[in-house]
Amino acid sequence: MRILIAPDKFAGTLTAVQAAEAIATGWRRHAPADELDLLPMADGGPGFVDVLHSSLGGDLLGVTVTGPLGEQVPGSVLVRDDTAYVESAQACGLHLVPPADRRPEAATTYGVGELVAAAVDAGAARVVVGLGGSGTNDGGAGLLAALGATARPDDALRGGALGLGMLEEVDLAPARERVAGVELVAASDVDNPLLGLTGATSVYGPQKGVAADRLQAVDLLLERLAEVADPVTARARGAGAAGGLGYALLLLGGTRTPGLDVVSDAVGLADRARRADLVVTGEGAFDFSSGSGKVPYGVAQAAAEALQPCIALAGKVLVGSREMRTMGVESAYAVVDLVGEEASFADPAGSLAALAERTARTWSR
Repeated sequence: MRILIAPDKFAGTLTAVQAAEAIATGWRRHAPADELDLLPMADGGPGFVDVLHSSLGGDLLGVTVTGPLGEQVPGSVLVRDDTAYVESAQACGLHLVPPADRRPEAATTYGVGELVAAAVDAGAARVVVGLGGSGTNDGGAGLLAALGATARPDDALRGGALGLGMLEEVDLAPARERVAGVELVAASDVDNPLLGLTGATSVYGPQKGVAADRLQAVDLLLERLAEVADPVTARARGAGAAGGLGYALLLLGGTRTPGLDVVSDAVGLADRARRADLVVTGEGAFDFSSGSGKVPYGVAQAAAEALQPCIALAGKVLVGSREMRTMGVESAYAVVDLVGEEASFADPAGSLAALAERTARTWSR
């Protein structure tokens, strides 16, 4: 049999690359003759560059950039042909700040702008920015500053959302000139606008640590940025992605496309699904949100179009058989049901491999 193994990351335990390798390890124990095609996946969030590099190759350029609270953090730009891929979470990810130290109103996206600048300096004609997993909520103001945008007062764009409260004017011309002739693509599965009840702050602020009694005030800070920059673009789909990084990229002439589509097209998911007899996907928690444009849903749709069955391996399975079949997944199997929750965290790769071995007994012929 030909098995396509296309999981997302198992958040907090395994990268998508590690998850694919663990599934393959377990599968081979039971079915060593099966032909395995490993295709780790991502949707624009953490792991975006890692996944693309593992499938596409290309050159990884190491850079040091500004982290969400001003510290220096390592980042990388993947360059393949004339396209560069940037992962915003490397510079402003929520994982970069311990829970006790999170100050989302002060966090900046300046480092993401530095990553984009590095991609432009590398000669890329197209820069794809993966958006997701951010710990920032500054409307992309820091990115704009890193690319040359100026403001009055001078440091208003660099101080996170709080800095926007004193913003009087913004000049985007230097930033637009910095990326002139470069196609910018915001890769994200989020289509929220920047402001309002469905905007960046109201929907995603709480998970970044914005207090409930501060949501309206922070939204008003982003509204100030929109007022002086471009209020119309603030209403565009995807402007609210990654705390407003989508807005900043749109201001610079960028376009938005689903992150999963970027990865799927780049790695040839559809063609590889057609060559498989079975498609295996997975993620940490397979739940109702998995049907909202996340990796398992996208992989299952590719399998359905190829007329091949799709199953899912997950840390936890939190949906019933009817719901998973609606997503295009025939069966889903949970690590915790096999080894228990404590063991699954103690040895995530080994536990996932054990689940894959058990699953192969059912699905490999």
